[in-house]
Amino acid sequence: MQLHIIGLGVAEQAQLSADALVVLQAADRVIGSERQLETVAGLLGSTPTMQLPKLAALKELLTNYANDGVQSVAVLASGDPLYYGIGAWFGRQFSAENLHFYPAVSSIQAACHRLGLSLQDVEVLSLHGRPVEKIRTRLKRNRTLVILTDKQSTPQVLAQECVAAGFAASTLSVCEALGYSSEQVRTFTATELAGENTDERAELAFDPLHVTVIHVKGVGGVLPEFPGIPDHNFVTDRPNGAGMITKREIRLSILSLMQLAKGDCVWDIGAGCGGVAVELAYWNPDSQIHAIEHHADRLRCLQANREKFGVVSNLNVIAGRAPDALADLPVPDKVFIGGSGGELPGLLTQVWELLPEHGVLVASAVTERSKHQLLDFYDARMKKGDSYSQTMQLSVSRGDQLVGQLMYRPTLPVTLFCFHKATVVEDVEHTERVAG
Repeated sequence: MQLHIIGLGVAEQAQLSADALVVLQAADRVIGSERQLETVAGLLGSTPTMQLPKLAALKELLTNYANDGVQSVAVLASGDPLYYGIGAWFGRQFSAENLHFYPAVSSIQAACHRLGLSLQDVEVLSLHGRPVEKIRTRLKRNRTLVILTDKQSTPQVLAQECVAAGFAASTLSVCEALGYSSEQVRTFTATELAGENTDERAELAFDPLHVTVIHVKGVGGVLPEFPGIPDHNFVTDRPNGAGMITKREIRLSILSLMQLAKGDCVWDIGAGCGGVAVELAYWNPDSQIHAIEHHADRLRCLQANREKFGVVSNLNVIAGRAPDALADLPVPDKVFIGGSGGELPGLLTQVWELLPEHGVLVASAVTERSKHQLLDFYDARMKKGDSYSQTMQLSVSRGDQLVGQLMYRPTLPVTLFCFHKATVVEDVEHTERVAG
């Protein structure tokens, strides 16, 4: 069975290419939303139609069609099916030889054209069916955000997020009913839309079909714009970032050692209040971070930081102790062990066995006991030759005032170990390259 996913464009009447029109009219079945089916009703004749079900039921429906001998199905989509559309789902469910895509102008493109914006100069974010807090990872000075929204991410709510992040000077352009006779584009300041008068905000209605474009302006400073979040910005179990959190200088070294890539699955074992986990998730939105912590107060802080920094889509908080809490987690590509609750030797062995080739294990040690345990693991890796390993000890002194004079207060030294899983041959080759 051949599946034709057809974008209808942004207009009251379908904007179909010649090829799209041919396959639509030749299809044995046509599936789409009520609005989409109305758009093409005059083109279908007697072709049977079906309203688009939930995705969980769509796969079963299409399987039944194939079993009944249906040869061709047209599925209607809005705009470009492969740009924040249903096309990605089809790509995951069906083989490429059975899929055919017919793009049209998307609402994102239309909004940019209405405002004279080049697509390469904007960042696109979908909040449709996603937590509004996700926008916090994108609110940075002088950015232009094009946002797909839903009932929860209204322009008023987005304006409130801008104000809270220190970007009250931002402008929000709401592009409504694009391509329809009722189309309009209205521009507001964040301050106007987020005004204190709740009644006024409620009365300001927008068409359900809209795209919001935010020109981020203002001093910001509330949310990070570069790696190395100041300690005092985190919620911790002690004032001013003095609680159970990896300090900024150490955290930056850990980030550098881990070298996250798109799609990485990461475990942060003994996450504390979430300094490392939050930074990993914040700067790597396409990675999935699993933070494991058992201490009740630190868990509350970890959850608060997850929401504060908007990493609600890719930071998963697990309440429990390793190793038991690791049982149901996906296999990691990279692991950071910041706390082990006395289980460090066993955790190191377990994690090392789970890591795939080229996986990365980073661990920190403050006490002499944990340092020696990591040294034993380091020696074992060197003897077996299954790792490119490195270690460093970091000691930071921060400026402070004493009787009106500048002085430096040292923090506890932290020892970091980093293990890159490799074959014996790879390790020998690396050693030879370094030596040569």
